[in-house]
Amino acid sequence: MHLVNVAQAAQGTQFEAPGPGDFEFAPFLGGSAFLTKPTLIIVLGSLAIAVLFWLAARRASLVPDKGQFIGESVYGFVRDTIVGDTIGREGRAFVPYLTTLFCFIAVLNLSGIIPVLQFPATSKIGVPLFLALVSWVIFNYVGIRRHGFLGYFKAMMFPPGLPKLIYVLLAPLEFFSTVIIRPITLTLRLTLNMFAGHLVLLVCILGGEFLLVEKGGVLAALSIVPFGFSIVLTFFEAFVQVLQAYVFVLLSALYIAGALADEH
Repeated sequence: MHLVNVAQAAQGTQFEAPGPGDFEFAPFLGGSAFLTKPTLIIVLGSLAIAVLFWLAARRASLVPDKGQFIGESVYGFVRDTIVGDTIGREGRAFVPYLTTLFCFIAVLNLSGIIPVLQFPATSKIGVPLFLALVSWVIFNYVGIRRHGFLGYFKAMMFPPGLPKLIYVLLAPLEFFSTVIIRPITLTLRLTLNMFAGHLVLLVCILGGEFLLVEKGGVLAALSIVPFGFSIVLTFFEAFVQVLQAYVFVLLSALYIAGALADEH
């Protein structure tokens, strides 16, 4: 994972902590900013998800094979655990989108601990921002379609049963929260969790390598501590990566449910 070049490490004795610069990658070909490692991970992740569901659906039967079982398990998890508990029966139309969203985020998150790839593409803010905007468009669209343009914003900003004076403060807050804050919080929650988790792993691994390669001697034996800690953190990070995919999809489902509700 971004291992320090031995020749460079031999030039000094100070440990250079990883930072935002370790999340920047040079293009593979030419000067195109799009042909980078994060882009490759996104493409590979998309292909992996497409292949998974193709294998799951190509020979569907009452007795599923491994591919069908995995595909149906993921689909059923999103349908029953997320959509069923938040949107209800009306949510069936959104299950394909939310299942795809869950798989896509989970795969891009888990790429941070997959050998060779070893970088979570969702730590690049543009990826979560795009996904958040897609969910933002969907829940606002279904809300406007259900209640009408004016009805949607009226129900959002002026919930019935409150003193009129409260609306002076509540109306702009509800509008700001729903229209502006939601995509921002969706974006930052996912981005910062993946950024921070990957950065901590880098500190442990590069710190262990620094002790082993640069310091040597007695300190080299101590490298087992950060290396061992990085192994523990890898398993913890895998849990967080899947959890963050779940949270992102759950919040998207809750926003859709709120937009469909008679009073939201």
